[in-house]
Amino acid sequence: MSRRLFGTDGVRGTAGTYPLDHTTVRRIGAALVRALPAGSARVLIGRDTRESGLWLERELAHGARACGAEVVSAGVIPTPGVAYLTRSSDFTAGVVISASHNPFEDNGIKVFSGGGEKFSEELERHVESIVADPSWEVPPGEADAVPGEALVDRYIAHVREALPDPRALAGTRVAVDCANGATTSVAPRLFRELGFDVTLLGDAPDGRNINLHCGSTHPEALVRTVLDGGYSFGVAFDGDGDRAIFVDERGQVVDGDAVMLMCARQLQAQGRLKGNAVVATVMSNIGLELALGESAITLVRCQVGDKYVMEELLKRDLSLGGEQSGHIIFTDYLFTGDGLVTALSVLRVMRDTRRSLADLASDLTTYPQVLVNVRVKQRAELRQVPEIAEALDAVQSQLAGHGRLLVRYSGTEPLLRIMLEGREEAEIRTWANEIAGLVRKHLG
Repeated sequence: MSRRLFGTDGVRGTAGTYPLDHTTVRRIGAALVRALPAGSARVLIGRDTRESGLWLERELAHGARACGAEVVSAGVIPTPGVAYLTRSSDFTAGVVISASHNPFEDNGIKVFSGGGEKFSEELERHVESIVADPSWEVPPGEADAVPGEALVDRYIAHVREALPDPRALAGTRVAVDCANGATTSVAPRLFRELGFDVTLLGDAPDGRNINLHCGSTHPEALVRTVLDGGYSFGVAFDGDGDRAIFVDERGQVVDGDAVMLMCARQLQAQGRLKGNAVVATVMSNIGLELALGESAITLVRCQVGDKYVMEELLKRDLSLGGEQSGHIIFTDYLFTGDGLVTALSVLRVMRDTRRSLADLASDLTTYPQVLVNVRVKQRAELRQVPEIAEALDAVQSQLAGHGRLLVRYSGTEPLLRIMLEGREEAEIRTWANEIAGLVRKHLG
């Protein structure tokens, strides 16, 4: 059997160690080309600002060129930029070298098809099998620099379509945190060209400070800036620019659930919400489901991971989906999360509704959530244990219409995860602990 390389969001690891060592990265580059349909392959590579990005790009390109591909570098550019340019500029595949919100020591490789969609699991397994095949080798040699093309302008023009006629917002004071990552090459210029009065944070990458006390996973500095400066809008991107978290004028963090609600309602009002439905993962709060229901919008749930959100959107031909973490997909623009498109879409809702970000976010009532992990010795079917099944049914009955119970085994650890949402935290915590006690009794 081939060794697993791809996780839920591409190949990840510490740069310089397996699977991101020089030899394996070359083999991955070659295997990607071998897995593509026969013919002339053109591969686009983009990266974030990590110090390891440049040599990883060169090693990957060395392997791809050894198999006959033409390789072009877009340089430092957000992940969705690579997805868009791959689709629109006649590339066979696009590769992003980034570890998203992880620290600088880590890096990763994620791959997009010529249609701008993330590689399917089937294709990822195929690449893994080719990498593991000992019958072939990548020719040795120096990993040369990859020729670049000036492609960022095309991506910026595409993103600007998310906010047509920005004149009504001209002069609006906004604070933008680029996480010292990939959006530093795009966001400052984009917001200034649109007429905003921009204050930048996390806009001085040095190869090691990506996501360091900044960006969507560390919005504290953005919160202070918004409050101290009296800004009406703050946005923080992650290291590769495919997600965005917001801060309203009161200094409150606005997550992906609130963004999906405000955007879904506005798309519906404009007749642009296909299928009158939104896709979110099992981790989105029950409050989102109930609020969407008040507007007769269906919430379709899928497993955690923006690739699974994308798959549901494609399968059902829907317009909007995302994750609580800020990965939001607007299929009118792209089939992957785009933090910049999300930011402009939120500004568009503010403009069209004439409501502040805090006012829009207040439409979402976030229900208390309790998560309990129980270590187990076996992964039994819970419904086959009568005492556990009875407890699950009793809790479901109590929650009916105003709460949610999710029980699932971890994909990586011997754990059962029990998640409850409801109106009263003390009540749902008691129920979660009761279920956990029964699981320990029978399976622990």
